[in-house]
Amino acid sequence: MNLWARLLAVCVFICAFVAGAWAEDLKPIPPLAARITDTVGLLPGANRAALEARLADLEARKGAQVAVLIVASTQPEDIAAYSIRVVEAWKLGRTGVDDGVLFLIARDDRRMRIEVGRGLEGAIPDAVAKRIVAERVAPRFKAGDFPGGIEAGLEALVTQIEGEEALPPPAPAATQGNDLEDFQGPAFIGCVVFAFIGGAILKAIFGRLIGATLTGGVIAAVIWAVTAALVFGLIAGAIGFIFTLGAGGARGRHVGGSSWSGGGFGGAGGFGGGSSDSSDSGGGWSGGGGDFGGGGASGDW
Repeated sequence: MNLWARLLAVCVFICAFVAGAWAEDLKPIPPLAARITDTVGLLPGANRAALEARLADLEARKGAQVAVLIVASTQPEDIAAYSIRVVEAWKLGRTGVDDGVLFLIARDDRRMRIEVGRGLEGAIPDAVAKRIVAERVAPRFKAGDFPGGIEAGLEALVTQIEGEEALPPPAPAATQGNDLEDFQGPAFIGCVVFAFIGGAILKAIFGRLIGATLTGGVIAAVIWAVTAALVFGLIAGAIGFIFTLGAGGARGRHVGGSSWSGGGFGGAGGFGGGSSDSSDSGGGWSGGGGDFGGGGASGDW
């Protein structure tokens, strides 16, 4: 290997080492769990809740997703580079529509940035984003009014988005009724199983009439809950009562006997222990898969 090749190899090694060390020092991206992510406690709870509600209302009406991230610092990165990393991780906005906006505030750096998704660059061009930063937010931040500055900035962004007529309407949200319809089939099956097994247990413990009444009452309550129709619940409860009352004599002894072995239902609950959908356990809100092209503006105070 000649001298130049050796020097080149050394330079490549040094550059790779420096880049790796620099990457290790980059600030992490907080997980997205809400529209307002305040890692430094800049916003009081009441202000944060009000802004969350405002942004949720905007998303319900227009489909666009706006999020706020407040961190102590983005160093060693410039706020624009850090902002791009955030939107690439969070994927704000709808897939194909790209109608997401990030309002990023770095408290200790005294820097902020509005990052605009591709689908909103017409509604919030760079010049408008710059004016919002410089005229609506910065004066309030300089006066120490961080809640007021954030609220003013978000209100200006919401106004711009509400005036954008090119956005497709949001998809209709799933209603509680639809969720209940999905649960009706398993509920009816569970009620039939309960009438056979649960009815026998209740009759053995409380006697024929009271056991049948309790069985019918449970079935009526379940069917009423999943259909939202009281008459269906009463009909199902009556059927369960008659079936249990006329079923064969209960096996096993009454209270004090030992015919019923412990744990007859497997310990997980008679109806399967609840839904397997845990989408709400991670915070209840997430990005929709939108894309960003670097539009927006930065500023300081």
